[in-house]
Amino acid sequence: MILTDVRDYLKSRGQAPLRDMALTFGMEQDALRPLLEQWIAKGKVKKMAQGTTCGGGCSSCAPQTIEMYQWVD
Repeated sequence: MILTDVRDYLKSRGQAPLRDMALTFGMEQDALRPLLEQWIAKGKVKKMAQGTTCGGGCSSCAPQTIEMYQWVD
């Protein structure tokens, strides 16, 4: 797993929940957070407010459990 994979994934989607990224990359969420933090430090990724939904119209996740990240270009 490298930083460019995270970059490409978020750039192509605009935003994504941590849970989806962890499943896509076959990683634990705790292992993925430091990679996202590096992009946050560079000003390219923003962690969205707690409770932000993925916007897919689905309501199967409790909003307070969703950890969303957004690519900032």
